[in-house]
Amino acid sequence: MLKVENLVVHYGMIEAIKGISFTINDGEIVALIGANGAGKTTTMHTISGLIRPTKGSITLDGKELTKVNADKIVTLGIAQVPERRRVFASQTVEENLMLGAYTRKDKDGIKADLEMVFERFPRLKERRKQPAGTLSGGEQQMLAMGRALMARPKILLMDEPSMGLSPLLVKEIFSIIESINKQGTTILLVEQNAKMALAIANRAYVLETGKIVVSGTGEELANSESIKKAYLGG
Repeated sequence: MLKVENLVVHYGMIEAIKGISFTINDGEIVALIGANGAGKTTTMHTISGLIRPTKGSITLDGKELTKVNADKIVTLGIAQVPERRRVFASQTVEENLMLGAYTRKDKDGIKADLEMVFERFPRLKERRKQPAGTLSGGEQQMLAMGRALMARPKILLMDEPSMGLSPLLVKEIFSIIESINKQGTTILLVEQNAKMALAIANRAYVLETGKIVVSGTGEELANSESIKKAYLGG
């Protein structure tokens, strides 16, 4: 479904991504793991169209994305749940969710999807008229996920969904990610909690200083001694 080939990204003179290639198949959860500064978020922002690559190719269902604007990429089927949630704090929960559907024109479909999000996240329904800034961290994460789902994406890009959450909430968020995937949404997951990410990923790639150094199934990487030592605290 998504193919990244020989992707190179610069920040000024600094080469942040150094010719990486990977694929995501329809229906998969694919994890990108690595230390801070490895290039995970840069990769995600480049796929979303927020950063232009120096060279390389990104295709979705065969369509080249590297010169497509970010808003158009959303309409093609890629939505992002950004790092640190990035909710619109002064807007209500419901207004945040409706902003996720801003590229859509199908009013009945939008209404149905809003109800679907409220069914999936009952706490958001209870707080639909509250300003998003008054929600807890976990509720804001759910709101960011719901907002992205309102775009009805083929692929959901999730950037550090567990950041700043309690262990109990992390479990809940990862359970929700699995459930979204089981209902048909393909997921690219960038996550520093490598143990949780590998536990739910079909496949995973390890980024180090802008390069993919290891790839395999989630299970293979979770059982690799070198990965355990470097990323799993074992």
